[in-house]
Amino acid sequence: MKRLNRAWMALAAMVLVTTVALPGQAKEGYLGAIKARGKLIVGTCADYPPFESVDDNGLFVGFDMALVREIAKRLGLGVEIRDMLFDALIAAVQNRQIDIAAAAMQGTAERDKAVDFSVPYNFVKDAFVISDKVDVQMALPEDAAGVNIGVREGSPQEIWIRKNLIGTGLTKDGQLSTYSRADTAGEDLSAGRIDLLLIPERQAKDLTGRMKNLKIALVTTKTVTIGQCLALPKGETSLKTELDRVIGDLDKEGWLEGQKTAFGLD
Repeated sequence: MKRLNRAWMALAAMVLVTTVALPGQAKEGYLGAIKARGKLIVGTCADYPPFESVDDNGLFVGFDMALVREIAKRLGLGVEIRDMLFDALIAAVQNRQIDIAAAAMQGTAERDKAVDFSVPYNFVKDAFVISDKVDVQMALPEDAAGVNIGVREGSPQEIWIRKNLIGTGLTKDGQLSTYSRADTAGEDLSAGRIDLLLIPERQAKDLTGRMKNLKIALVTTKTVTIGQCLALPKGETSLKTELDRVIGDLDKEGWLEGQKTAFGLD
């Protein structure tokens, strides 16, 4: 009887292992692990209203934050949002510290080597910002050649400057300053430590609204590579498929446009 019981227990254990391994988790890869956990872990850099910021109650607010909460809801998941430096987001996605990055991030060819991207959910313009201490006349992005210019580290704007101004010899490498946060760059611009700042237009409007000695010198699409996307781990096709599907549904339903209006993005 003891031998029979042991044999039955061993058989039951084998059946249990087989049953646990079969449901969608293995087929869905990382998406299955997220569903098993029951929540989507999202990384952001909450210094960029109206896309992502922290309100007076300590809550994450903004267009991107509304988007990831809606995506999670439609996937039957909760949400955990983690604030970090912008240039740490890609590594956090690679190391699976976060499931996705939602930080008004543009999907560049360089970033695409490290992570995958969802379909774009918003398209942007860039802006060159100057202070009242500097007299720079700008009609084209190339007019920024030869001056001290700031960008967010690892941004599409940095890539454009390095390729089109530094790479062509129009600007020296030492004339480019990179920043983890736009506020820090704005402070350096205001103090005259740099002459120009190249950032997304919405961020430029926020800075110039708060720092009265700053103004926008030029708004352009020439420095823009692609729309804003969600970053996710490389090769996780099941997760990308679901993100793309939900973003597509939100676009068709008019949800994205409604949120853009609500957050003043249209």
